[in-house]
Amino acid sequence: MQLTTFSDYSMRLMMMAAAHPERLVTIEETAKAYDISRAHLMKVANLLTRQGFLEAVRGRTGGLRLARPPEEIRLGALVRVTETDFAIVECFAAGNKCRITAPCRLKGVLGEALEAFLAVLDRYTLADLALRPEDFGIVQAA
Repeated sequence: MQLTTFSDYSMRLMMMAAAHPERLVTIEETAKAYDISRAHLMKVANLLTRQGFLEAVRGRTGGLRLARPPEEIRLGALVRVTETDFAIVECFAAGNKCRITAPCRLKGVLGEALEAFLAVLDRYTLADLALRPEDFGIVQAA
């Protein structure tokens, strides 16, 4: 299973915000720090704000900050919001046309594996991923 770029960027943006609790972080600096698409990151920020993971402050000096402490943000919850499709094989998806779905045991095994994957993510919080500001290679003016 591979997470989407959207989920990857979501975790990166949340890690950036967690690393800078004393100030707002911007899309521009986050995109630059990770060398990723600013446009894609804006979509990520929009969803994370709507879902209550981030707070957005508008205006010339605006930016983003965590909506709650990093210790309260479970990685599993974040992935469940950012991943749109957990159909890792055809029989998980709507419109399944696999001829052996009824007797097949693969769906049960993969379903259990998916549950285990999400259970592991549920054990960790954003605080467990915490980096220091200097880990991003960005130096802020005093």
